[in-house]
Amino acid sequence: MTQVKEMTHSRRAFLKGGALLMAFTLAPMTRRAWADTEVDTLGTVVRAPDLPGSLRTNPYLDAWIRVGADGITVYTGKVELGTGVKTALLQIAAERLEVSPAAINLLTADTALTPNEGYTAGSHSIFDSGTALYNAAAQVRELLLESAGRSWEVLPALLSTEQGIILGPTGQRMSYADAVKNVDLHLYAKAESPVMPATQFKLIGHSLQRLDIAAKVSGGAAFVQDIRLPGMVHARVIRPPRPGSRLEVFDAKSIKMLPGVVQVIRDGNYLAVVALDEWQAIKAMRSGYESAYWSGGQAIPESGSIHTLLERLPSRRYPISHEGTPQDVPHHSYRARVTKQYLMHGSIGPSCAVAWLKDGTLTVWTHTQGVYPLRAGIAEMTGLPPERVRCIHTEGSGCYGHNGADDAAADAALIAMRLPGTPVRVQWMREQENLWEPYSSAMITEVQANLDAQGRLQDWNCELWTTPHNERIVNAGRLLPARLLARPFISAPSVPIAQPEGDGDRNAVPLYTLGSTRIDMNFVTEMPFRTSAMRSLGAHINIFAIEACMDELAIKAEVDPVALRLAHLTDPRARAVVERVRDAIAWPQRSSAPGAGIGFAFARYKNIMGYCAIAVRLQVHPQTGEVQIDHVVTAVDVGQIVNPDGLRNQVQGGVVQSTSWTLYEKVAYDPGGIRSYDWSGYPILRFSQVPKKVDVHLLDQPGQPFLGAAEIVQGPMAAAIGNAIANATGRRWLNLPLTRSQQPS
Repeated sequence: MTQVKEMTHSRRAFLKGGALLMAFTLAPMTRRAWADTEVDTLGTVVRAPDLPGSLRTNPYLDAWIRVGADGITVYTGKVELGTGVKTALLQIAAERLEVSPAAINLLTADTALTPNEGYTAGSHSIFDSGTALYNAAAQVRELLLESAGRSWEVLPALLSTEQGIILGPTGQRMSYADAVKNVDLHLYAKAESPVMPATQFKLIGHSLQRLDIAAKVSGGAAFVQDIRLPGMVHARVIRPPRPGSRLEVFDAKSIKMLPGVVQVIRDGNYLAVVALDEWQAIKAMRSGYESAYWSGGQAIPESGSIHTLLERLPSRRYPISHEGTPQDVPHHSYRARVTKQYLMHGSIGPSCAVAWLKDGTLTVWTHTQGVYPLRAGIAEMTGLPPERVRCIHTEGSGCYGHNGADDAAADAALIAMRLPGTPVRVQWMREQENLWEPYSSAMITEVQANLDAQGRLQDWNCELWTTPHNERIVNAGRLLPARLLARPFISAPSVPIAQPEGDGDRNAVPLYTLGSTRIDMNFVTEMPFRTSAMRSLGAHINIFAIEACMDELAIKAEVDPVALRLAHLTDPRARAVVERVRDAIAWPQRSSAPGAGIGFAFARYKNIMGYCAIAVRLQVHPQTGEVQIDHVVTAVDVGQIVNPDGLRNQVQGGVVQSTSWTLYEKVAYDPGGIRSYDWSGYPILRFSQVPKKVDVHLLDQPGQPFLGAAEIVQGPMAAAIGNAIANATGRRWLNLPLTRSQQPS
């Protein structure tokens, strides 16, 4: 178990004793300055728009790097979610500081110590934080060289570094710790950093062993679920049967008499029990469920009518892309109506958090994706000043979007406020995770696309319906427990993410050359379920729809579908991934066996990040419709590769995850309630259904910007599966998941 020592909360105490004492807090801004400042897509304030990566939001060098007698500490506001990002960020910082990775203490996402980088989401970690560290580390090293040069009266250009030692032309040696004594790192970063040719990289572009794997595979203390604090008590929550239910009767007195029960909490519709050990808390929770009587609650629709309902619910219409003039008479045309069901994150470990109110400061250990937004929400909910709330990221066993992590942290915070001085651990149960986490939105994407007589794409019309994909924590009302209190907090209005990042409309605009576009999003504002971010957002269904249209237009025009794509791609890097997969799988060879099919797909994530092309060979059983994926070939270009093994892991993981979504996953519900309350009611990919072979081709771009990798695969993989099934069966299946029961007869 993880034994967490009692920590000193002040930043001054943390930094005391080093050779360099830095003012880590960023310069304060007036209310007017904040109001006039741009906010980026991850919710952080842009203070230096001309700087690269997250230096735009955290421009001071000492927000990222500390050098002192005790060594080098590097800070990032991004968190490890099982993607290997912590290892990659360490590689980047070590490369530009020209030290061994072992010489760096890397700290991630702690509101008392690290920069505010908003959320770890949207493939932005290396794109933003990696870029910031790449430049900040290079500039810090340059300042250290200048310091040594002044001491020796030698031009910095004549100096070199090796493992944290500055070397002079006549044998001089000075450690970074000594050089920093004459440097103030509380400086704005510069827009330009010292150049380091990619040919000189010793760490970037090479596979470093993952920092986070050892404890996970050995059964060690790896997750927030493993934390144990001295004197810690255990809590369980008791949720209503459905959103909107009101608590009418609850026998708190009998539950308080159960063995080990420390406290029973009731605040409006919010219920929790606290006990000395976990099993006592579970038994008290079960008794609470038995004694509670609830009335009312929000209506739940029939799952079979959800897409009809989406088109009728109140919505706001957003124009996404209206370019060019439609042609009057297309030569070939295809229309597709693609639907997607609600999905769960399906975190293998239900959400958990630990909170401790001590000496007026509330510390929360949490597997949130955004410690700073969560801190603001908890501060508002509890009435504490933000500086009296500290959120420390600790990995959780499961993530991939906005699951129950923030809500479990809010539970722990609320309960800890009732037990000052006592650490409180809150562990959700499986059914609580499945019933109360925010889902990925059900969606409709309708596309009509045309080819002219010369085989050129002309009109591209798309209309989609979606509920929000971004209900992350911008106020206390976004936290589930805060909505259940006697004086409930109200959620902030839903606002979609603007293009090119996109929300439900992510990747709704094809990268292909088009004659005209008419693309619109109907953003549904009153919804039957709480929905929020899940990996790739709307790109999953939108890329599926785009690539289905490309295949069907190719069939109508009697041309090869890969050739049609290449004819409409002008970006050489897009063409390169398509050509690599085409050649690697020997396209278009296919098996003559009944039910065998091959499919192809391409996309550039958000049209601004990583490129991905995929081909899939599969078998569809003629009687059962069961799909077995035999071979996947994919090529990806994410700019400069940091850790090839880590990137390959991400691509393979995305292939598996998208296969599960595309073939199996959907939330089961009816007016009686959610039926997917355990694994028997929510099917996920089993080991026997994993693709038999996955080949990953990495197209490195030495010296090019980092583009991010974690979410580039999900959309193209879904589309390639759909195209392969259509090739195998002669029928286009357009309702996700792709099971026969989901398709119209």
